[in-house]
Amino acid sequence: MYRTHFALREPPFGLTPDTAFAFACTPHQEALNTLLIASANGEGFMKVTGEVGTGKTLLCRRFLSQLSDENVTAYIPNPLLDPHGLLLALAEELRVDVDRDDDQHRLLKSLNQVLLEHARAGKRVVVCLDEAQAMPLETLESLRLLSNLETEKRKLFQVVLFGQPELDAKLAHVSVRQLQQRITFQYHLSPLSRRELEYYISHRLRIAGYMGDRLFNTAALDALYRASRGVPRLINVVAHKAMLAAYGEGYHYVSAAHVRKAASDTPSARRVYSPMVWTGATATAIAAAVIYWYLNR
Repeated sequence: MYRTHFALREPPFGLTPDTAFAFACTPHQEALNTLLIASANGEGFMKVTGEVGTGKTLLCRRFLSQLSDENVTAYIPNPLLDPHGLLLALAEELRVDVDRDDDQHRLLKSLNQVLLEHARAGKRVVVCLDEAQAMPLETLESLRLLSNLETEKRKLFQVVLFGQPELDAKLAHVSVRQLQQRITFQYHLSPLSRRELEYYISHRLRIAGYMGDRLFNTAALDALYRASRGVPRLINVVAHKAMLAAYGEGYHYVSAAHVRKAASDTPSARRVYSPMVWTGATATAIAAAVIYWYLNR
């Protein structure tokens, strides 16, 4: 739509997590470093939490992509699994030859055999579970029991849980308290700051091929920060719609007015009002105050 208008190779604000657009802001880089160090040290359980849209899935993909060849990885994006389903998913990811009708004992035995083979070959097995806050309690407990598979010197696999803050409440449940105690490294992803948002916008535009003058002026960036609260997914949604609004009006830059229009069309975004636009109640109150002053001067 607006790619030709703004001289872009591709849309800069897509919603699909794309490591090509990865932005190394402070929270994400700290979280990535934490995971890489913890993984290298052989830690059993790690956890990353963050609100919806803060970039947990993208972080997970970056983490997996930066692991060395000494690691065997498994990524499970669907948390709505019973214990048997979790074992089957792990077996599929790790290319373990099992039958779907195998009981849990047989599945565990097959997984343990393959994990031991990887350990003897000097390989680390890293399992990442996305949206873990939706995982049933009994499945989380089975994950802890699975982690009991180990040699005398090392864990046979490592687990990274990615989830919304509700994951913390779930892990506080008495039935999985032992799992919570095994989490040795954890990190909470916070939204971007106003300064990070400005760098984020510039970074994504540059990756998308933009080489022109400043596209979002200061007022537009201020409005975008207020509307998105620094949440990357909301930044992308509102910025994309604001560029559409600018394109529709024939502008080659995005103004605060375009951002306000975009925010008003995005239910999860915070409404952004112009400092010069008053609501009806505010205008009425000010008018009444002026009349009162005039009559009583």
